[in-house]
Amino acid sequence: MSDKVNGLPEDQAWQELKLPDLLKSDAVREIHATIEKEWGFLQRSACQTAAGRALWKHAIHDPLADLLAGETYLRNLHEKIKKDRLSNAREISGVILAVRTLWFDSRLEDAINSPNGREAQVVLLGAGMDTRAYRLSCLKDSDVFEVDFPEVLDVKTTILQAAKDSAYDSQHIMFKAKSLTRVAADIKESDWMEKLEIAGYLPQKSTVWILEGILYYLTQSHAMQVLTILANKCTLTHTVLLADFMNKPSTTLSNSAFQFYSDWPDHLLPSIGFTHVKLSQIGDPDAHFGLLNDPLNLFNKLRSLPRSLQTNPDDGTPCCRLYLVEASGSPDQNGPITQS
Repeated sequence: MSDKVNGLPEDQAWQELKLPDLLKSDAVREIHATIEKEWGFLQRSACQTAAGRALWKHAIHDPLADLLAGETYLRNLHEKIKKDRLSNAREISGVILAVRTLWFDSRLEDAINSPNGREAQVVLLGAGMDTRAYRLSCLKDSDVFEVDFPEVLDVKTTILQAAKDSAYDSQHIMFKAKSLTRVAADIKESDWMEKLEIAGYLPQKSTVWILEGILYYLTQSHAMQVLTILANKCTLTHTVLLADFMNKPSTTLSNSAFQFYSDWPDHLLPSIGFTHVKLSQIGDPDAHFGLLNDPLNLFNKLRSLPRSLQTNPDDGTPCCRLYLVEASGSPDQNGPITQS
């Protein structure tokens, strides 16, 4: 902990927000102005996530994150981080996004490097401004599919093309995956799987499905529909699901846009067809990454309380938890195995 305070470097560099020149160009400013005016909360969350990657750059190497986040979301999060640092807050704004990103990165790499995962397809549902195809070398033998609303994928493609056309470092916009295909589809509709297959997804090939920051924006019925479709893939081929789940208190906060929740995803997923399930909470040994050093921070306090508790007995606050879950199944596997 000598060089970091609550996951952030001790030096003063964090106090100054440096924006890339391309982000100040008229073309890119205009794109982000359109996002502000026309996108809904769910679509804009993609920019907020990118801002988290950009401002936690000491932990996450993502040179494209600034461009995809946009100035508004970078400044908003930067101000929160400054305020937290100056007040010596136990939890620094954006740390959940950073830990979540690193957890998905590490679990994806492990899945790809496993005997069943070599050359596996990777499908990101609600991909947003995700850049894993550009920054993770473990995807060099994997075909990657990004599924999201057409307007999100169009904007993302336009920003990346602007970067390519400018003097921006070209190595940042060369994808590291074997291939990258963007599929315009709404996973709340019934035709998204058909569109995915038309785009080249092979149902019989091993697949890692990534649902990062998306499930809780869906209704209970839509989320269960998506999860059941993926669970059914376990009867066809080796299938890995990486997803984050909120518990009920997280979705019942005032002004919450969240809908779907599961207090026990490690029970839910085996009930619909996954055979291996491992659940982690923010701050667990595999969901820490050296960014949560204060033993009294909120996440470590929650981990010490039984998961069945909806309210903290010490202060009456809701026990808002984010579960990071890896589930898998194959045609040759029988019976659920759950770890937490």
